[in-house]
Amino acid sequence: MSAVPIECLGQCMSAVEYRAILKYRLMIPLFPADDPCPVCRKCCLDSFGEHAVHCKELPGFKYRHDLVRDVLYDVLKRTGISAKKEVPVNFLTDPLERRSTLRPADILVFGWEGGKHACVDLTAVSPLVGLRDHGFVAGQAITKAEAGKVSKHEKACIENQHVFIPFAFDTFGALTPDAVRFLKRVQQVVSSNTAHVKGHNFVFSRIGFAIQKGLMAQLVARLPAISL
Repeated sequence: MSAVPIECLGQCMSAVEYRAILKYRLMIPLFPADDPCPVCRKCCLDSFGEHAVHCKELPGFKYRHDLVRDVLYDVLKRTGISAKKEVPVNFLTDPLERRSTLRPADILVFGWEGGKHACVDLTAVSPLVGLRDHGFVAGQAITKAEAGKVSKHEKACIENQHVFIPFAFDTFGALTPDAVRFLKRVQQVVSSNTAHVKGHNFVFSRIGFAIQKGLMAQLVARLPAISL
């Protein structure tokens, strides 16, 4: 949480939000165990917030993904990299039915590699997935999430002369190597275009803060009133 507070970029949190994030990261109990989730009302909360992270009722699951996507797109736009979000890529599986192989790319970066456009696909996961299973390995959740995206989408992108970039991150803020490489290249563009801004801090701090802000919305929406 080393990002500089900048209100115009949405980099700000209330005291309640900041405490919720810290408790989650330090694995300090956030919720009364076995209380029903006040948002979905279908499952019980667990003390450390794992249900809150995976609950697909709003606000939360989709908001977290879309917030990180929007911040990443804003970084690209401010950097001067030509990109567009939620772009239909129209890779067809059946010419008769004209059904697309892929849903819209989260972000399409034009001419990213060898003149080819890059489809950037974001995915988020909790690093604690499978914690209670035998043989749990730290970092395996984000690696599996990335591998799933690659197996699902990379072949179609290559066959249609596009580059596929899986952008996987976990709720603690970790990024997979492909995501880090992508951001480092963006960082280089920032550094070359702007003398007074440290590219690494600008790019990685904004993405890291967006991940935590999306997570914060999921946690705070489910906090008991006594905690607010």
